[in-house]
Amino acid sequence: MAKQYAYYPGCSMHSSGKDFEESLQAVCRALDLDLQEIADWNCCGASATHLVDHKVSDGLALRNLKLAQGMGVSEVVTACAACYSHLKFGEKAAKESGKIPEGFRARNLLDVMHEDVGIGRLEKMVKRPLAGLKPAAYYGCLMVRPPEVMQMDDAEDPVFMDDIVEALGAERVDWSYKTDCCGGSMSIPRADLVIDMVGNLMEMALEAGANCFVAACPLCMVNLDTRQEAAGAKNGKTYNLPVYYFTELMGIAFGLSEYPKWLRRHIIDGLPLIEGKTAAVS
Repeated sequence: MAKQYAYYPGCSMHSSGKDFEESLQAVCRALDLDLQEIADWNCCGASATHLVDHKVSDGLALRNLKLAQGMGVSEVVTACAACYSHLKFGEKAAKESGKIPEGFRARNLLDVMHEDVGIGRLEKMVKRPLAGLKPAAYYGCLMVRPPEVMQMDDAEDPVFMDDIVEALGAERVDWSYKTDCCGGSMSIPRADLVIDMVGNLMEMALEAGANCFVAACPLCMVNLDTRQEAAGAKNGKTYNLPVYYFTELMGIAFGLSEYPKWLRRHIIDGLPLIEGKTAAVS
């Protein structure tokens, strides 16, 4: 019998992260993971509420946690790094005040894939090894920090996503910027800063030998996918590094046929690299 999880999608998964949502649902079906979406869930408050009022931010998270708890499960899973951060901070506050039990917890889908499904099973699911892919695993700044709240992987050198893509047949890329910020919520008010930060990520990924990125956050995806042209213009270079969600790469490796639909939503065309062609990077 499949293990059941309450599933919190968050706003991005129904809009800008639709490719993430579709790929994770397809992969979970293939793995027989039972994600039950929380009925009447609300926005987690990312990325403005926590800057204005922590009580409101914790309250938004608590409502989702209580709804999930009422479904009779012990865990609520989310895929968005920002949603995960807000749920974990809300979980901490709720447990300290006795509003939810100690045994109930929020988890990131990446953690579920690595720890519950396991690398061995992922390897057995592979029908199309991702040979030739050298993805720089980009975790961003929210998913693992602060470690005492996030309770997932290593805060300075996380490896969950690296282990997963290696299990899919891709080549692990060791690089030091995997948890550096991409600019996050500054993308609109301070695009100039975001362009600089994305440019730094591009340079460091290329220096490490990567030919693409793999991400686990819709906001990180947007910045990495849409800011390459501007960052390249500022640095006097041309960047063309495809950005994939880790669930998209899982789906491709599992032999799922719907992956072109997911990748066509990206700004940087990721299909040529998947089909065995070298991405044009200079």
